[in-house]
Amino acid sequence: MPPVFRFAPSPNGYLHLGHAYSALLNFDLARRSGGRLLLRIEDIDPARCRPEFEAAIAEDLAWLGIAWERPVRRQSEHLADYRAVLETLTSLGLIYPASESRAAIALQIAEREAAGPWPRDPDGAPLYPGSARLAPQRERDRLLLSGPTYALRLDMAAACARAGALAWIEQGEGPDGETGQIPARPQAWGDVILARKDTPTSYHLSVVVDDALQGVSDVVRGQDLFHATAVHRLLQQLLGLPQPRYHHHRLIHDDAGRKLSKSTRSTALRELRAAGATVADIRRRIGLQPPI
Repeated sequence: MPPVFRFAPSPNGYLHLGHAYSALLNFDLARRSGGRLLLRIEDIDPARCRPEFEAAIAEDLAWLGIAWERPVRRQSEHLADYRAVLETLTSLGLIYPASESRAAIALQIAEREAAGPWPRDPDGAPLYPGSARLAPQRERDRLLLSGPTYALRLDMAAACARAGALAWIEQGEGPDGETGQIPARPQAWGDVILARKDTPTSYHLSVVVDDALQGVSDVVRGQDLFHATAVHRLLQQLLGLPQPRYHHHRLIHDDAGRKLSKSTRSTALRELRAAGATVADIRRRIGLQPPI
């Protein structure tokens, strides 16, 4: 079977040079290996995702000379797939609802930090204290049926005990030069959120489900997602899903050394194009050779 790659942007802003690098790298690798390239629109956040951004994604990719298979998978059209997987994890006793607000969680963490340093995840965020995990089953059921806004969290300790030791194959390079067989340590993330009351999925959950349903064999993405792969391997193991090969690539930075980001309004590809940049210019700026 030919390898299957995917480029999976969120339509919550315009693509920048970092997106161009990831999209072109996926495209180049697919062409060289005789593989396929899929485009997936990760639009599970209705508050930030907009149709005009999705249209701009297609326009930018076409301008870069990238071709992808149709139809395009939009996550917002497949929420039932994620609900079904959550039901499976719930039946295994690995999911619990948590209703605390962000402010309440911050207060819990502050109280614990008064006694000493509180653990943080690989992105630097403090771990959820896990207080809702201790609630009796009747309280969990009440919350699921009629409670306030809640998050569905993975009982990480129980999930790791069920899954056992995990690893993934890294064909790219981690932030510290890691490559080859990488031990997965999902416990470093604590009880991650897999869904919310108003959105029946999360990035962690939907990306694992989509990659499996679409037959993705090679996940090529930025080094900023390297450590999150541990959570993805855990979910794959729990759900009996295939394990793709992973390739985490370098990130593109601005002149100040900061990672390019939509949130910091990094210069968009459409702006560079309007200023006269060519595709060859883009490839040169991000350090990619012209296609063979």
